[in-house]
Amino acid sequence: MPNIKQQEKRVRQAARQRQENLRWRSTAKTLMRRLNEAVAEGDAKETDARHRELVQWLDRAAANGALHRNTVARRKSQAAKLTAGSSAAK
Repeated sequence: MPNIKQQEKRVRQAARQRQENLRWRSTAKTLMRRLNEAVAEGDAKETDARHRELVQWLDRAAANGALHRNTVARRKSQAAKLTAGSSAAK
């Protein structure tokens, strides 16, 4: 337990930041799951919309520092492959 006022503040800030980062990561996973479902359904329009939504979210997460830029690049690449694979199958 912190004894110094500044340390107490840092504990509060870290807890708040942890929650915010969790929100970014959780939403990114949800959007990826929705993209997978759209690909499985075979709806090209829905797949494209979900892919665009995911990429925008990942870019914002990287800009905020919630996700590392290499992690974002990897996830965007995976999503692009998934989307391209679904359109190639048609």
